Amino acid sequence: MSSPHKLSRLMLVGVLTAGALALAGCKGGPAEQQQGGPTEVTVVTLKPQLVTVTRELPGRTSAYLIAEVRPQVNGIIKQRLFTEGAMVKAGQPLYQLDDATYRADHNNAKASLAKAKATQYSAQLNAKRTSELARIDAVSKQDDESATASWRQAEADVAAAQASVESTGVTLGFARIVSPISGRIGKSSVTQGALVTANQADPMARVQQLDPIYVDVTQSSGELLQLRKQLAAGTLKESDGTPVKILLEDGSRYPHDGKLEFADVSVDPTTGSFALRVIVPNPEHALLPGMYVRAVLDKGTSPQALLVPQAGIARDPKGTATAFVVDKDGKAALRDVQASRTIGDQWLVESGLSAGDKVIVEGLQMVQPGAPVHATETGTHVAAATPATKAH
Repeated sequence: MSSPHKLSRLMLVGVLTAGALALAGCKGGPAEQQQGGPTEVTVVTLKPQLVTVTRELPGRTSAYLIAEVRPQVNGIIKQRLFTEGAMVKAGQPLYQLDDATYRADHNNAKASLAKAKATQYSAQLNAKRTSELARIDAVSKQDDESATASWRQAEADVAAAQASVESTGVTLGFARIVSPISGRIGKSSVTQGALVTANQADPMARVQQLDPIYVDVTQSSGELLQLRKQLAAGTLKESDGTPVKILLEDGSRYPHDGKLEFADVSVDPTTGSFALRVIVPNPEHALLPGMYVRAVLDKGTSPQALLVPQAGIARDPKGTATAFVVDKDGKAALRDVQASRTIGDQWLVESGLSAGDKVIVEGLQMVQPGAPVHATETGTHVAAATPATKAH
């Protein structure tokens, strides 16, 4: 059986507990107090900046010059005069064909030339003698004219024989196949003893000049139209002569910048894109034909660009980019924005926001449209950018 003192203590504890619960119910808990006040958020005030707009385009490398080596006369390959994969110079011998027949023809032509010259010399002497005799009427005028005609005919025979010597000499020279350009030569498709024919379809070897080298990229016609609209509206200023940066397949930057050579004048109807060609120095031959690279081209500069940290831009289920800003009444307002490019960890906003807007970048999980917020400016403001700031 409990003592009176113990019962009194139990009753006192119960009264105090009930009082505390009643007091808490009247004043509300800490969570309810927090929901009633403005939400704490961190904002960034947007400021216009000078930004260089760039575009990364995929492309493939191609040789600056390509020469396919083919024979111009028929013959058996007597000797290969180069090392596969080596550098060759223009005019350097690559193959030697069996030229015995062509050499014999050339020698025969030279002999015919010598004979024609001897005949021409004899006809010349005869014509001079006949001309002297004709002055004293020792021979008839007809004989004099015939002697002169024979001399002229002999001169023509000499000219024809000389042409034959030159022709057979060219044919004999074709038996020694030389490189048409300087560059790196690939593998040989023929070996010693193989028969080749004049102007055959298959090349004997291929020589490619790799320094400089081309990078061929493609760009959609839609991007071109958008760029022209921005230039016409004045939101983008064209930059001429800017070097083109090249990114290798592993993402590293190629040490030599290129230059835009030309843009094609027609659009491919099957892909809706047009070709661009960039010429790039390649002294170390690090770039080889057929390699996949990416070219970073400058499209222009935007003098009044707005950059928003990526934390301040979200996308709704439809994919529309949105941002919360603090309006003049201190409430959160939801804006639809257009942000298509990134610069590092920031979005380049093209529409939907203005300079001076306070974009919420922290505390977005507890923000609702129209709810009051207490904004604190972040310590890392979006400062004015230098000309080196680039948008991709």
